[in-house]
Amino acid sequence: MTQPFEHFKPVDLDHASRLLNHGPTVLVTSAHAGRRNIMAAAWSMPVEFTPPRIAIVIDKNTLSRELIAASGVFGICLPGAAAADLAYAVGTSSGREGDKFSRFSLVSVPGRQTGVPLVADGCVAWLECRLIPERHTEHAYDTCFAEVVAAAADDRVFSSGHWSFREDNADLHTLHHLGAGNFARASAMIKAKPLP
Repeated sequence: MTQPFEHFKPVDLDHASRLLNHGPTVLVTSAHAGRRNIMAAAWSMPVEFTPPRIAIVIDKNTLSRELIAASGVFGICLPGAAAADLAYAVGTSSGREGDKFSRFSLVSVPGRQTGVPLVADGCVAWLECRLIPERHTEHAYDTCFAEVVAAAADDRVFSSGHWSFREDNADLHTLHHLGAGNFARASAMIKAKPLP
């Protein structure tokens, strides 16, 4: 049996934005006072390089927002293509109806910097984030800002600060939500050549 995060290596914070800049679907993890949750989100992006900061849309009425507001921290886990069913399941069920970690038998470990649960099942990268309170944007636009304080990725698909999507690691390619349970897989990388 493989260990959770067996292939994961720390990602230099200078490269943390590269984990999100191609727009993958992410799983947001949160915990506070004995409660925990996981949800899917399609809208996240880097907004600053140094220190690395991100923006993510999380509806104000969700359990995740409640837990994040109370704890001030959250995790972002990037599911690989093999975890499409999981991403859809946690994105279409509510944590208010029961613990989704238990319901879907998810293995997680606490983040070293924040203690948030980080999901090993089918995920290829994670970021530990500290909320940057911006009450207006949180309330008006459901947009939360955070500083990335730690990151790691599966070295079979992300190493030396770059993604490597190949045919032999297709199950590790990130997902992109198209709506109604449909996802596209990141693949067929193209290397740009300088124009004359």
